[in-house]
Amino acid sequence: MLHLNRQHIKEQKTEWEKAGISLYHFDADAVIAATQQTPQWIHFGGGNIFRAFIAALQQSLLDQGAVKTGIIAAETYDEEVIENVYRPYDNLSLAVTMYADGRYDKEVIGSVVESVVCRPDFKADWARLKEIFQSPSLQIASFTITEKGYIVTDYSGHYFPVVAEDMKQGPEKAKSSMGCIAALVYARYKAGAYPLAFLSTDNCSHNGDKIKEAILTFADNWAAVGAVEPGFVAYVKDESKITYPWSMIDKITPRSSVKVQTYLKECGFGDTELIKTKKGTYAAFVNTEKAQYLVIEDTFPNGRPPLEKAGVIFTDRETVDKVERMKVCTCLNPLHTALAVYGCLLGYTRIADELNDPQLKRFIELIGYQEGLPVVTNPGVLDPKTFIKEVLEQRFPNPNLPDTPQRIATDTSQKVGIRFGETIKAYGDAASQLRFIPLAIAGWCRYLLAVDDNGKAFELSSDPLLEDLQKALRGIELGKPESAAGKLQPILSNRSIFGSDLYAVGLGEKIEGYFTELLAGPHAVRNVLKKYIK
Repeated sequence: MLHLNRQHIKEQKTEWEKAGISLYHFDADAVIAATQQTPQWIHFGGGNIFRAFIAALQQSLLDQGAVKTGIIAAETYDEEVIENVYRPYDNLSLAVTMYADGRYDKEVIGSVVESVVCRPDFKADWARLKEIFQSPSLQIASFTITEKGYIVTDYSGHYFPVVAEDMKQGPEKAKSSMGCIAALVYARYKAGAYPLAFLSTDNCSHNGDKIKEAILTFADNWAAVGAVEPGFVAYVKDESKITYPWSMIDKITPRSSVKVQTYLKECGFGDTELIKTKKGTYAAFVNTEKAQYLVIEDTFPNGRPPLEKAGVIFTDRETVDKVERMKVCTCLNPLHTALAVYGCLLGYTRIADELNDPQLKRFIELIGYQEGLPVVTNPGVLDPKTFIKEVLEQRFPNPNLPDTPQRIATDTSQKVGIRFGETIKAYGDAASQLRFIPLAIAGWCRYLLAVDDNGKAFELSSDPLLEDLQKALRGIELGKPESAAGKLQPILSNRSIFGSDLYAVGLGEKIEGYFTELLAGPHAVRNVLKKYIK
């Protein structure tokens, strides 16, 4: 049996090759030593897209001899990821690329050479994190912690209790995720105010601003109570010292597939068991699609690895914004969200199967081609029409990709403002003519009732606003459309959710109308799709 262990890989290289598994070619011992001495890149959020995509980019550079150090993985949310997914396997992962024709490519990712828990109560890890941030060599702190990971306030705009406590106690006693990050930035400031780039690669609009806002919020509050030196605020705002590049990332990395798990066992790979933590399920392997895109604003005050040699596109902020709007607002994410909420309502468990549903396939074509593309600016580095064609004809229909509407439906309240709201804004006074984006939003509201199109209850995906949203919809019953009267108004008028008041732009009443039809009774969802999707 083959196991993810650096010594085992050294000793059994031929066996790995016989199994068709590609290995890294760099000197791991030398890279580990160099990273320990002069760390250059730390990444927060050790999930699948990091292991299958970002870590693989650095591996490509290490294999080319273009860099000498690896990546340090840090976890702010689930310490068991470090303890049970990284360290037992020498920080290695097996990345499996799944093709539509049933083929698999397999590669051991070895560029992650150290892993730490980002919490002060993990004393050794916290001391190491401070050492890393105090090192002049550190160039990048990157993130895949999801959009909600940067949020420090609740639905009403109040600080979460742990954040509020951090604001009072100062950096030395930080406990919240963003408080811990800000405390590490302060350690870097005190060590010499060295430059650093905070690179969010999360799938959200203007992602660099998310981390910037969080860090500045802590800096300002700590300065106000005298918990930090006055110069700290100026440091985190000085673009010659600290930058927050925008980026656009795209690669579908679903949860570990049972089909892939079985396949790997047949290949002789021994580390296939799913690893359950208190907060999620992981595996030593990750499965992903072939397509991948990463476009980054090129602003790194302390230098950066030459990731363009691994296919990353570096450009200016304006171009990143155009690419991000193209993908997140038009060519992929809104289509995903529409498939997610309607897929859950109609009982689908795979995105690929939804593409065989004529109404759902046509629905997302209309959202993308008819309502989205007319207001998208071509960013130049990627062509919108070519991109959306690949999504609809190759990526979403890939039967080998075990992605689910339930996964995509996670945190939808944090996404609809970008995935639909930005296109609504782009239409301006003409937004009232939109038909299919409002139908998608109505479908999300119908989804929040947690009753499928057959009238059976189902479990909603996690969402930080779920409790508030369901409270607003309390009393609405399937088969009683009149029970919805006035219930959607607090949601559809909420600018923090949609980026605008949907009634003010002429869409609130239209969405209410669709929602009422979706409530008519069992099978109303399917009937509404048949009525409007031609």
